[in-house]
Amino acid sequence: MDVSKVEKGKLLAPNMAVSAVLVPSQELPAETPIVSGYDWENGTDYNKILDSYSRSGFQATSFGKAVAEINKMLKCRSVALTEETGDPYEEDSFIKKKTNCTIFLGYTSNMISSGLRDTIRFLVKNKLVDCIVTTAGGVEEDFIKCLAPTYVGDFNLSGKVLRTRGINRIGNLLVPNDNYCKFEEWVTPILDEMLEEQIRDGIVWTPSRIIAKLGEKINDESSVCYWAWKNNIPIFSPALTDGSLGDMMYFHSFKRPGLIIDILSDLRRLNTMAVKANNTGMIILGGGVIKHHICNANLMRNGADFAVYVNTASEYDGSDAGARPDEAVSWGKIRPNATPVKLYADATLVFPLIVAQTFAKYHFSNKKNV
Repeated sequence: MDVSKVEKGKLLAPNMAVSAVLVPSQELPAETPIVSGYDWENGTDYNKILDSYSRSGFQATSFGKAVAEINKMLKCRSVALTEETGDPYEEDSFIKKKTNCTIFLGYTSNMISSGLRDTIRFLVKNKLVDCIVTTAGGVEEDFIKCLAPTYVGDFNLSGKVLRTRGINRIGNLLVPNDNYCKFEEWVTPILDEMLEEQIRDGIVWTPSRIIAKLGEKINDESSVCYWAWKNNIPIFSPALTDGSLGDMMYFHSFKRPGLIIDILSDLRRLNTMAVKANNTGMIILGGGVIKHHICNANLMRNGADFAVYVNTASEYDGSDAGARPDEAVSWGKIRPNATPVKLYADATLVFPLIVAQTFAKYHFSNKKNV
């Protein structure tokens, strides 16, 4: 078109530009949600604020989908076990089916270092999850907090200066080195006991049995591991030596060598839990070994029925941490007909809110109806 052409004295826009900008729209399906945020004229209603996330877009919508997915797990979980769907002959209290939907919770050690420990403890204390997979730090930091506090610091504190002061930094959290010394004083006699029981009684120690013993010994209701022991909820940690507990075992091996830890028995335990489950749900905070260990256990049953990932990792480097749920579907770790969700967010920000909209409502509603 000649842009110099005029109509009634006005310059006409080029046809190419008009056709490019004003492309006609096709009709969206009638059920397509309309973007709408919270109406603040209604005052401060936190329940409605969180409900509005699903229609807000971006990661707020993923938050809403994560809430919906976990509520599906809980709805499935609320179906009572029958004689046919139960597991009356299973002798291992860890493996024995407790509900119609076995929920696997995975978290990295920094989750326990942070205040999220209290949220996780609520889930375990009230038997709202059936199995935990965590790192060594996810175990030891729980016990260390029973012995001495962790402090809030700053991401920008100098590592060099902190080292001279005997203070360790976990992001913007601070742990005095004395905390680990107290942990060594507490755990070393228990390692002695374990070695004696291994020699005297032929006890085969696995990470889950060690964690249960430590949970019993700590005898502290602020501990996640204490409640896991009390409620027969297994905590699996395939890399149990990769942390302070491993350091203590290393030192102990020079004083009293011979302690053996069997990781294969725990693998059988974890996989059997998944295989025997009627339905399974996965909630995984973070990535790495905890994420893969739970997903791989669910491969043994041809995939989990429900799944929620919460982490900040991207998939561009091919890492398992960054992998979206659809990649797990390709491996058979999540079922093809499932509706899994990945929420790209810091779990310390969003997981307490997710629990408020799911587990807490479910728990207090059931408690009220009893």
